[in-house]
Amino acid sequence: MLRRLMPSHAAASRPHTTLLLKRMAAATMLAGVSLLSACSSSDRTQTGLAAPSNHLLTEDRGASGGEASLKGGVNAYLWRATLDTLSFMPVATADAEGGIILTDWYTPPATHDERFKITAFVLDRRLRSDALRLSVFRQIKQDGTWVDTPPAPNTASDIATRILSRARKLRADNGNQD
Repeated sequence: MLRRLMPSHAAASRPHTTLLLKRMAAATMLAGVSLLSACSSSDRTQTGLAAPSNHLLTEDRGASGGEASLKGGVNAYLWRATLDTLSFMPVATADAEGGIILTDWYTPPATHDERFKITAFVLDRRLRSDALRLSVFRQIKQDGTWVDTPPAPNTASDIATRILSRARKLRADNGNQD
């Protein structure tokens, strides 16, 4: 029934359109292959494949931007003390090389309408008070939704004091070796 409704010249032009589409697809594929071959480098192994090259390995100058080699790492006592002190909270991410610890939201058992999250940055390889930076986030539940609320002003400093005390104790237990 459908063929009867179509004009006869439309049925005749369909094979021509199909052939044209096939030729366009072949030309596009040929152009893509030639573009890909132009991207290859001249460094070839015995198998004929291009040797892998990572320019980022030669470009990276470390966190300070001027060191010739990557050094990374943070003070081990400060790192361990931070993990120990924040162990009551669920840890979402911990990166010892970057010195970052992110906790997940923690709801104290006594209060169900309040939760906390802490971000800790260990900034130096030396055990110093300015080598630790903490950010404390607090939310309270209002009408079924969590609303950001500032924590008590001394919360971050109290936690930092506990972390530093623990780090000093860890170092003393290790014979004050750095």
